[in-house]
Amino acid sequence: MALAPLFWLVLWQLGYAHFELADKNPWRLFLPALVYPVLEEMVFRGLIQQELYRSSWGKRRAFFLSNANIAGSLMFALSHLIYHPPMRALCVFFPSLIFGYFRDRYGSLAPSIALHILYNSGYLLLFSGCC
Repeated sequence: MALAPLFWLVLWQLGYAHFELADKNPWRLFLPALVYPVLEEMVFRGLIQQELYRSSWGKRRAFFLSNANIAGSLMFALSHLIYHPPMRALCVFFPSLIFGYFRDRYGSLAPSIALHILYNSGYLLLFSGCC
């Protein structure tokens, strides 16, 4: 959890900060802060990473990250190219590695879902200008 503020600081330094509280529509926060993290974690960590982790290749590690986590995180970042510019989609890769690490470490989606909700909520409140 302590890495979330560091990640937000990096985004701020890259110029993604929008500190205006323009749109008061709660759905603009609810979906990306709570619903999308649950769905994304179920797909990318619960299905893709878990399936890749079943193979001997997926269990191999580069430092403390499994190959399954790295491959799943790459897919996760690439999926964000649909709605985001390339630099923003690339920025998603690094928190994804953290979410995947906790999925591997605890064998559960709960920690990665909680972290994903924290990251998305903080990002939306600090940088999107949507809330």
